[in-house]
Amino acid sequence: MNNIPRPEHPRPQMQRKGWRNLNGEWDFAFDFGNSGIARKMYEETQLDRKITVPFCPESDLSGIGYKDFMPAVWYLRTFELTQEQRNGRVMLHFGAVDYECRVWVNGKEAGTHKGGYVSFQFDITDLTVTGENRVTVQAVDDQRSGRQCKGKQCGLFHSFGCEYTRTTGIWQTVWLEFLPSDYIEGVQLYPNIADAALTIKARTRGSGILRAEAWYDGTLCGSAETEITSGNGFLKLGLSQLHLWEAGNGRLYDLKLFFGEDAVDSYFGMREIRIDGEKVLLNGKAVFQRLVLDQGFYPDGIYTAPSDEALVRDIQLSLQAGFNGARLHQKVFEERFLYHCDRLGYLVWGEQANWGLDYSRPDGLKCFLPEWMEVLKRDFNHPAIVGWCPFNETWDYEGRKQDDELLRLTYLMTKQYDATRPCIDTSGNYHVQTDIYDLHDYEQDADVFAERYRDFSQGGPLPDNHGYRQTPVEGVPVFISEYGGIKWNVDQADRDDAWGYGDGPRTMEEYLERYRRLTDVLLDNPRMFGFCFTQLYDVELEVNGLYTYDRKAKFDMEIIRQINSRKAAIETEEH
Repeated sequence: MNNIPRPEHPRPQMQRKGWRNLNGEWDFAFDFGNSGIARKMYEETQLDRKITVPFCPESDLSGIGYKDFMPAVWYLRTFELTQEQRNGRVMLHFGAVDYECRVWVNGKEAGTHKGGYVSFQFDITDLTVTGENRVTVQAVDDQRSGRQCKGKQCGLFHSFGCEYTRTTGIWQTVWLEFLPSDYIEGVQLYPNIADAALTIKARTRGSGILRAEAWYDGTLCGSAETEITSGNGFLKLGLSQLHLWEAGNGRLYDLKLFFGEDAVDSYFGMREIRIDGEKVLLNGKAVFQRLVLDQGFYPDGIYTAPSDEALVRDIQLSLQAGFNGARLHQKVFEERFLYHCDRLGYLVWGEQANWGLDYSRPDGLKCFLPEWMEVLKRDFNHPAIVGWCPFNETWDYEGRKQDDELLRLTYLMTKQYDATRPCIDTSGNYHVQTDIYDLHDYEQDADVFAERYRDFSQGGPLPDNHGYRQTPVEGVPVFISEYGGIKWNVDQADRDDAWGYGDGPRTMEEYLERYRRLTDVLLDNPRMFGFCFTQLYDVELEVNGLYTYDRKAKFDMEIIRQINSRKAAIETEEH
């Protein structure tokens, strides 16, 4: 597999030995009139261009590099199957396709999917043959429709401000999986650190005995089994050793699942997230969340990291700067990234890419909620995810205010599906119903910034820069989930359209002093449980990163690390 891009297994929490990566060279075609179905392109045996999957056609790594809007695109490739591989079930997986995807196998439709950010699969067993098979994919994408989430993909031809190059079509790994007739469809994992146990909620295809084993550092720590007769079952797995998942220490257990002929390798972390008044506790302790905004963009791959190592590097760069986590901003990150967060003990907030959606429309719920529920289902088991944030900055859409019921119902559905984590309804503005009250504040004058939150730090009311539309909730955790954004232009010094917040410092010394004083305000506030600095690295025209777009440090990161990592007011002595 080393001769294809992104060869690693794309789903570390559900690994089986029987799988095949389909990344690499595919046939490709533009469909500017979105007329390919009428032209029966799904019956074609070749297309007129080549593309390297899983990189989007806008990216350099795809071999296409086309930056204009593409209403629809088509993909085609062949793959071989043996009779043995077809004896069970053949599943065709897509990491993500932006936005509306339709798939054919050997000219027959396999299924459709809406949503540009989540993984999905089709059972294609009955459509395959022994020998050569053909898979055809159509992707339809209209970021300007108001009926889909686009995140930071720019609605203009050129990138502008804090919106960047678009992504169309396949942008994560495509792969085959070979399953027995009866298999494990999925699991939800519920750690209980007080009881030193893991509860497993399993969904299966077929009936039989489900067996689970927990291993830590090569030692068997517990096993249990139960019979499943209706496709759903629960299993409590007691642990002889308790190792807590903490910030900076992933301490993951290996989890092995067996169901008939099916065998799955997974993992889990033992940790608890809990709100206690104005504090967010990790395993019962107040841990200040030193977060950084991570946009998840890459110069050569756009939405797609060029390698697994590039995913790890972004986390390491953040840790080197003294952060212990990130807001994964306006994008649902791939499962491999979350896996590395899990093993490195890196705190992250899961967020949907809501920008682009017209959340003022009554049908906004229909456009948003199905994909968001798929996000919750896919990523529920990641211990690194310490909270959910379905929306971010729900500004008026073409002069129309947000539909408050869309935000309220999304919050309620999030809590219904996952009661183990806090949920912020919409980060910054405009809050409707939320577990945590957060604000975005890009004030560049440290004296003004300090004075603004002085009374709040001493027990007074929270000043809200959007108080005309939202009322701060009392008695809940509070943090400034975007601040800083300090403009420091390195790579694009000759451009007058380079973008950042406010007036940039004139010298590096002035930058570091501003950074320190703004950050001190939040670290020293006993009523703040965390902060999130904007941002980790520059992206295209946006130059407020600590690193350049190609991940080179702009500053002495030891100085930044010392500023970020000193003890915060909420942290107890044992920290």
